[in-house]
Amino acid sequence: MSSFGPLLADTTSNGSDSKKLRVEDRVGDAPPSRVLHIRKLPNDVSETEIIALGLPFGKVTNILTLKGKNQAFLELSTEEAAMTMVNYYSAVTPHVRSMPVYIQYSNHKELKTDNSNQSGGTLASGSNSSDGCGTPSSPVLRIIIDNMFYPVTLDVLQQIFSKFGTVMKIITFTKNNQFQALLQYNDPNSAQQAKVALDGQNIYNACCTLRIDYSKLVNLNVKYNNDKSRDYTRPELPAGDGQPPALDPSVVAALGKDSGSLLGALSPLSAAAAAAAAAGRVALSGHSGASGVLLVSNLNEEMVTPHSLFTLFGVYGDVQRVKILFNKKDSALIQMADMNQAQLAMSHLNGQKMYSKIIRVTMSKHQTVQLPRDGLDDQGLTKDFTNSPLHRFKKPGSKNFQNIFPPSATLHLSNIPQDITEEDLRVLFSNSGGTVKAFKFFQDHKMALIQMTTIEEAIQCLIDLHNYNMGNNHHLKVSFSKSTI
Repeated sequence: MSSFGPLLADTTSNGSDSKKLRVEDRVGDAPPSRVLHIRKLPNDVSETEIIALGLPFGKVTNILTLKGKNQAFLELSTEEAAMTMVNYYSAVTPHVRSMPVYIQYSNHKELKTDNSNQSGGTLASGSNSSDGCGTPSSPVLRIIIDNMFYPVTLDVLQQIFSKFGTVMKIITFTKNNQFQALLQYNDPNSAQQAKVALDGQNIYNACCTLRIDYSKLVNLNVKYNNDKSRDYTRPELPAGDGQPPALDPSVVAALGKDSGSLLGALSPLSAAAAAAAAAGRVALSGHSGASGVLLVSNLNEEMVTPHSLFTLFGVYGDVQRVKILFNKKDSALIQMADMNQAQLAMSHLNGQKMYSKIIRVTMSKHQTVQLPRDGLDDQGLTKDFTNSPLHRFKKPGSKNFQNIFPPSATLHLSNIPQDITEEDLRVLFSNSGGTVKAFKFFQDHKMALIQMTTIEEAIQCLIDLHNYNMGNNHHLKVSFSKSTI
């Protein structure tokens, strides 16, 4: 059953719905809306593939497909998320099954769900209806693991599912000789988003397949915190008689990096790549024999350095080594920490502009990036970043796992000293060659959003100013934001 089945309108079975749909957006200059109109979709496209286009930008709250017209409507939770998605895809053409698709704002402000009709989704021009959320009523998911060749722990489940929202409780058990779990989020929207992205995916390479449905329960009662059950809102609960303590998160992280036994472990990084995986552009679990090495081409050889590539690709994973090719200096090899990080970087950075040139990112046939032999001068074209203190994802449970977004014109700034003003930051970012379009401090002034005119300018600023010393050992942290100002 499709996870969005009740929200889809059957345009052939309901005459009034068909009439409404025929008057949909005919022009591409509609004002911003959280409902997006998607055209030129493949004939047999699935709802999951359509939803995957929107997942990196925010919560998808409703969908409506027009079968036979190769079109669909996608509703995001906020207008800001929709604007970020449209801005991103205006610079990088989205593809579904290698076919380009076209995305524009809809003239409608919401997709209204009619619960009395199984065909469900209709289009509403206003935004005042209170029944237009189109989300499941339960925040609890029932998870079954098929082909369980490797053990799946409670901590592994928490690590995977926490990418889509706050996991409050998990209960694991065996039923009919199958490992199962009940997992409760703090809201139904998170449960919906996780189900769409993860149902049918493998935790490990070619095994441990997730089968996810909504539970009839709306709240889980957890009595013990141990390796079988956990209430993350009540850490004081006892472990229970004879129960061993739960696995330490660092052990879980180590298991994920052990490519010898647990292939392609699904980390929070690869959970962030689940959207691209559902669209068939990125494999969620590692390919047998594949490496985490990327080939980047069409670089600006006059400007590019190993450090600039380390900084940009480091947004999506921990870069281990960079080699700019000696005989072809517009190309480079970049070794990420694992295959999942390489795939995530490729999906977000292929087709982006770096130093005025559109770069191409593909998987390399190389297994590792070789360092130059001792005593050999390669003009600084190769650099080993294995022990760099600037890796964003080496700390298990880091907040950076929750803030992986596509390149956007808006940047998130953190670790700002208290004496730095808005004007200081505007001047700093303008000096990187761009134009500051908007700026907004967070309440504590330690963080801010800054919006450049283009994504290319934002990429340049991130390369130049991430880890910039603001004085008194305050190093500015810069990342892409999903928000607009």
